Amino acid sequence: MEESLVKSEIVRIVQDLPDDATVEDAMERLYFLAKIERGLEESEGETIAHEEIKSRFLK
Repeated sequence: MEESLVKSEIVRIVQDLPDDATVEDAMERLYFLAKIERGLEESEGETIAHEEIKSRFLK
């Protein structure tokens, strides 16, 4: 993600937190979203269709 977009996203996330949120709440939310983003980037082109997974587990 581009630097200016990262900053904008961080600001948006912090602004969306409730008024009584702590610094730890903000850090936890940012860390959680960063992990999701990293996972999505890593999975690009390497995913398995839902139906394929279902068929594997139903055997």
